[in-house]
Amino acid sequence: MKKVAIIMGSDSDLPVVQKAVDTLKSYGVPFEVHVYSAHRTPDEAAAFASSARENGFGVIIAAAGMAAHLAGALAARTTLPVIGIPVTAKYLDGMDALLATVQMPSGIPVATVAINGAANAALLAIQILAVSDASLAEALDNARKTASETVLAKNKAVEDQFNI
Repeated sequence: MKKVAIIMGSDSDLPVVQKAVDTLKSYGVPFEVHVYSAHRTPDEAAAFASSARENGFGVIIAAAGMAAHLAGALAARTTLPVIGIPVTAKYLDGMDALLATVQMPSGIPVATVAINGAANAALLAIQILAVSDASLAEALDNARKTASETVLAKNKAVEDQFNI
């Protein structure tokens, strides 16, 4: 199975990234976590992205706040799928990071999830890997079935309470 790389621009992003870590662990997907900055360690970030495929990675998740150039900087150095997580920072409630992550130039795509949407970033990475891994696809199907059953049980409880 291919690994997922989780790259954050600062260790202050770790509380957000932890949800991606937990999600990948729950599906048994191998991963590595690193701190590389698009601005403070551009050479290291570029080297990581350039060698990610040959190092066994199938997807890169990049979490960054404020200017949030990390996902784009990594995507510019690899043809692996890159998923950006815009992270809330001190100002603008993460809108700056969202816009910086989602507004990529033509030819260098970055899939972008919601602000602080690390769990969905991990699930998207798992879906990408599941294209060629039937056991991951089955695990995703089972999780969706369980989620559906949970919602339907809650619906029944509400209906029983309010509908005559």
